[in-house]
Amino acid sequence: MNSEVDAVPKMDLIGSSRYALAANGLTIARLLLAPVLALLILDRNPWWVTFWLGWALGATDLFDGKLARQATPTKFGAFFDPLADKAVVLLAGFALVTHRSHWLIPMVLIAIREVGIQLYRSYWSRRGLAIPARTSAKYKTFIQGLALAAAMCPALDGALWIADVLLWVAVAFTLVTGAQYILDGQGALRTTGSR
Repeated sequence: MNSEVDAVPKMDLIGSSRYALAANGLTIARLLLAPVLALLILDRNPWWVTFWLGWALGATDLFDGKLARQATPTKFGAFFDPLADKAVVLLAGFALVTHRSHWLIPMVLIAIREVGIQLYRSYWSRRGLAIPARTSAKYKTFIQGLALAAAMCPALDGALWIADVLLWVAVAFTLVTGAQYILDGQGALRTTGSR
């Protein structure tokens, strides 16, 4: 494999700068609070607290990204940041399905894509080929969060169709970005000459 093209750069495990440590701390908080959010959704009491916790977890993703860009990338952040995003979306999403605020089929489609692409990127990462995050995937995560927030928002209790529309838009973004990752991986393989 040509190490000059798409090779995974050497990274520290957790980093030593305050930016890296703060970013990784926010990622850990998001991972730990994702099941709490799901339990609050299932309990649905108090609903405003659940709604604002969901927004807070979305904000940690924004802030840890800003902090991480100020530091050298870390192995911990590269693996656990997208995992934390998926934990929030999937745990909260399936809790909303159980609560009958979201449909099952779109959440299953999102779950298949999220788990599949995580495995795909991990597979190639172990072989020294990086498939970097795409800007469109950041929009995808934002729209997924918006669909979850709409389903949890007490002010929209009588208009859950808004959450349904946003969820299907999120599914479209999710599937399109999944296809983009696969094409990126195939393009990198053609560039490096590896199979």
